[in-house]
Amino acid sequence: MKISFLLHNAYGIGGTITTTFNLAHALAERHEVEIVSALRHREHPTFTLDPRVSLRPLVDLRQEERHPLHLRPARVFPRGEYRYRQYSELTDQRLGECLATIDADVVIGTRPGLNVHLALQAPRHVVRIGQEHLTLDNHPPRLRNTLRRAYRGLDAITTVTEADAAVYRRKMRLPGVRVETLPNSVPDPALPAADGNAKVVVAAGRLVPVKRYDLLIEAFAVVAAERPDWQLRIYGRGEQHDRLRQLIADLGLWNNVFLMGAVAPMEAEWVKGSIGAAASSFEPFGMTIVEAMRCGLPVVSTDCPYGPGEIIQDGVDGRLVPVGDRDALGAALLELVRDDDRRRDTGRAALENARRFSPGPVVEQAERLFAEAVSARRAGRRAVQRRARVHRVLVSQGFAARDVASAAAGSALRLAWRGRR
Repeated sequence: MKISFLLHNAYGIGGTITTTFNLAHALAERHEVEIVSALRHREHPTFTLDPRVSLRPLVDLRQEERHPLHLRPARVFPRGEYRYRQYSELTDQRLGECLATIDADVVIGTRPGLNVHLALQAPRHVVRIGQEHLTLDNHPPRLRNTLRRAYRGLDAITTVTEADAAVYRRKMRLPGVRVETLPNSVPDPALPAADGNAKVVVAAGRLVPVKRYDLLIEAFAVVAAERPDWQLRIYGRGEQHDRLRQLIADLGLWNNVFLMGAVAPMEAEWVKGSIGAAASSFEPFGMTIVEAMRCGLPVVSTDCPYGPGEIIQDGVDGRLVPVGDRDALGAALLELVRDDDRRRDTGRAALENARRFSPGPVVEQAERLFAEAVSARRAGRRAVQRRARVHRVLVSQGFAARDVASAAAGSALRLAWRGRR
């Protein structure tokens, strides 16, 4: 089977790139796999790509950023998509040409805008899988309206949590489109697991407001006050770097909290710690949580929508605390800091329980989905799914009506604002 992934920019850094590379590497054991990158901004990818996986960029920004077509707004890529301003008539053209001539059996889009291209432009013989790496509720009403129309051309939609799959089934009216949970996978660690002895808490991710590193630093101040020999190491880069550095200084935590910069891969850094931490107000999955657990670290996390609660068993392999609760976060960290035996026990449980996110089980699930979809398309059938009950159809229509009204109101406000300028 030949499998192609459509990525926004395979040369960057981020959770979607990481998990796509992970899945592509695992699938390459038995299939022909390629990654098509809509954009390219550097010579080589940040992450190491398995030589068995081919990489094909479509628009190279190093030479084509000022291309006349790239200066015109996109017409196929949806306006409501977060990345819309990075797309153009040039990306529309290149993506359309790529899909028109693609020889893959299965093509997988990895963000809503690329899924729209896939649904509208892929040849009839190609199985079209749209991945959701955020959540449906995270998208603005205008985009959800577009997806309701375009996504009917997909064979399946995969979400990274069952909670989001349930939202798709409840709020979207997509007859014949299969909705299934396919969690992100993390490769089997190459290094020995952490032993729980290091006096280090580790966190990783983009330094952006939604990750709430300010909350984590404030919570760790309680730990440092009682156990000044413990450290918090935060890995990543982003817009809040200077603000977080100032917060560390204001709290007098120069010797306890360190902004370590971006590191990829993170495995060698996770195993230097004893506890993982995440303080997000929103987390579609929680890739770093799984990475930490796969290295033997129990993770203390906010119980935010949607991912952490489907990964961590509270009190067994980590702790879940209310979103935004600095005191609860600090107390949960202190519980593991104070109790060496409990920290080691929960670390061992984390290592064991996170095996379900290893490539094997995830790839097996993906292969089954792809094979069933290929078989159905070749037989001229759509994906098998239960007939929707009348009340579910009415519910999805109600959500659609609300999104239409909300999007219309937003457009009216934008027009009124322009008129006042």
